[in-house]
Amino acid sequence: MKREIKTTNDGSKTLFINELNENYHSHHGALQEAEHVFIKNGLNQLNDCEINILELGFGTGLNVLVTINEYLKTDKNHVIHYFSLEKYPINESEINDLAYFEHFDNPEFKNIYQKIHQAEWGKSTEIITGFNLKKIECDFFDLKDIDLPKINLVYFDCFGARVQPDLWEKPLFEMVSDKMSVNGLLTTYSSKGSVRRILQELNFKVEKKQGPPGKREMINAVKMEDERNGDD
Repeated sequence: MKREIKTTNDGSKTLFINELNENYHSHHGALQEAEHVFIKNGLNQLNDCEINILELGFGTGLNVLVTINEYLKTDKNHVIHYFSLEKYPINESEINDLAYFEHFDNPEFKNIYQKIHQAEWGKSTEIITGFNLKKIECDFFDLKDIDLPKINLVYFDCFGARVQPDLWEKPLFEMVSDKMSVNGLLTTYSSKGSVRRILQELNFKVEKKQGPPGKREMINAVKMEDERNGDD
């Protein structure tokens, strides 16, 4: 798929797929969207000492970078294991042109950004002390066959239902749910009624949250214990 670089309203860049007429991030602000959806309403809602994050999908690597940025702000002695799925990895030229590290004050972020993208696919890599990244090149529907620890936090960041409706239907959400721990949190920029109903059917407690700039609402969903089958 042909992609081009576009600048969003907060000055950060995103990729645009011509044939789908779809951006990787909100044109209102790629960085603002990532921080609002996945940090403010995701990572910052957890207090675990060890956090296992599952991301669908890796895309430009921006969500990894904002997660590391937030991780460095904490003085907690905790560890993050970050697992990210991606079917169509971006290329070196796109990585260099996106240059997300320029939006962070930390002088180490250029090196961190490069390390994220240079990390070998399929292998766990310690990006900084206490933060381990494993990028997995696969179709999202291969998730059921991937061996993961119980996931505490899911960044559900698939392309929109307009262009990839199958990613917002029950089969994929079932696979994701099966990988999650009880009380695990799923956060997504979507607020579709059909998505809320699917998650409720799968025994999630669903809450609508204020959306990022340019979007009225988004979803947080917590996986509840299923008393019928003793799910742990």
